[in-house]
Amino acid sequence: MRFRQDKQVPQSSITERSVHARILSMQKEAQCLDTVQLRQMEQSFRSWVSESLREDVRLSRKRIFLIFLLIRYTGAKLNEVLTLNPFKDIDFKRQLVFLGKASPKDSRPQREVQIPVTLSEEIKAALDAPSFKRYLNNLFHVDPGHVRRKFYERALDCEFAPALGAPDVIRKSRAVELLQSNMPLPVVQKILGHSTLSVTASYVDFSDEDIRQVAKYFIEKESQRKTSARNSFFGKIISIKKGDIQAIVKMTTIGGDVVSTVITNESLVRLGIKTGSLITAEVKAPWVILQKSDKEPESTAENRFLGTIVRINKGEITTEYVVCISDGTELCSIVTTENAQKISFQKNDQVWVIFNSFSVVLHID
Repeated sequence: MRFRQDKQVPQSSITERSVHARILSMQKEAQCLDTVQLRQMEQSFRSWVSESLREDVRLSRKRIFLIFLLIRYTGAKLNEVLTLNPFKDIDFKRQLVFLGKASPKDSRPQREVQIPVTLSEEIKAALDAPSFKRYLNNLFHVDPGHVRRKFYERALDCEFAPALGAPDVIRKSRAVELLQSNMPLPVVQKILGHSTLSVTASYVDFSDEDIRQVAKYFIEKESQRKTSARNSFFGKIISIKKGDIQAIVKMTTIGGDVVSTVITNESLVRLGIKTGSLITAEVKAPWVILQKSDKEPESTAENRFLGTIVRINKGEITTEYVVCISDGTELCSIVTTENAQKISFQKNDQVWVIFNSFSVVLHID
């Protein structure tokens, strides 16, 4: 859960949003694979494809592998991938997969799902092979039962329970993976084809192109892993108030929160920041303070979010608290273990996440 400093949020709305976030987050513990396990599955498929000496068998396996990759990186349903025409429904220039329209008579609108550049290149290389084109006269029209059996076999090869290799589990695992990378919940819902939350007030401020840019940013950041920052927000600049030396910059996230920062006027010009710009805000974990309170605490810190502690990692010197706020974004706070013993926070405790505007660093990507 969370409140915004600038807007009043009805309690019913907060509850609804919190429930949606927890539904996706809890799947990891219930029946999902983590990122390492998903990579194990992917490597198992690669080895399975390459070990066959017969071309027809290798191509047949390659097709199953591509189905896995598409589910694994788009979060698509199995039937959506099986009705996909990879020669028409993938835009390799923009790295987009178009899903959700089973036939010309299907009235549902297609949705666009961003995929990593490396995956787009791999799929294109496979489809461009003459032997693959000859073999794929019927495209991805494969018996769903056959696909599931092959997925179960790869799970067993990784020493997982067969059920963890099911296509729907891979899809749920992708949702959790995206949330844990701090992709906003409304964007994850859009990728999976869920209806977005009606209570996400700021969502209407983001165009379809903005949403695509957000998805692309997180997908590429996920594949590159170039930053060590744990706490990041992605959103749009809504106001800039310039002073003689510094400026107050406010951004709204797709989840509906307002994050405030103070930067120099020189940085404002150098970064080319203006109202409407898409931007990333990052906060280092040691600058994040946690506080228990039944109501929004009185504090000079401009940024205050209500959330739930989902993980506690205790070390000899420091202790790390991971707090999930209403759209599934996870924020990390680090304190000394000595202080952690004094405050005695527990998992599932509700706490306020607090940090001031001077702790926020803005990035233009």
